[in-house]
Amino acid sequence: MYQNKPRMQRMTKQRRVILEILRSTDIHPTADWIYAKAREIIPDISLGTVYRNLGILKAQGEIAELNYGSTYSRYDGNPHPHYHHVCLECGRIADLPMPVRQDLEEEAKAKGCGSVLYHRLEFYGLCPQCQRKREKEGQS
Repeated sequence: MYQNKPRMQRMTKQRRVILEILRSTDIHPTADWIYAKAREIIPDISLGTVYRNLGILKAQGEIAELNYGSTYSRYDGNPHPHYHHVCLECGRIADLPMPVRQDLEEEAKAKGCGSVLYHRLEFYGLCPQCQRKREKEGQS
């Protein structure tokens, strides 16, 4: 996603661990989940340190922050443009393996919105697990 990149800061041990945790999962975790995993590696890390480093990694373009209007953000270790599916039942967020449509940005500009720096697109519905659960409950 488009971001102004601040001057590079050195990669601290805490920042490296947080980045490795995010890049090793595809569940789009919360800061609290990342904090719990980081404490397994660095027992004395604080939640404030996790939040501060998430902010720095986001500003550097290393990760993406996903905010869906809830009280907490989710984080994505893949900062490159891609689409998501959000399950309305369990809240799971999944990456969709489909190409990003750059023509949507051109179309938006052509419709008079002015400058388009990037776009974000999410699909909402049920994940495969929740869909199966609903189908099974419907058959009962």
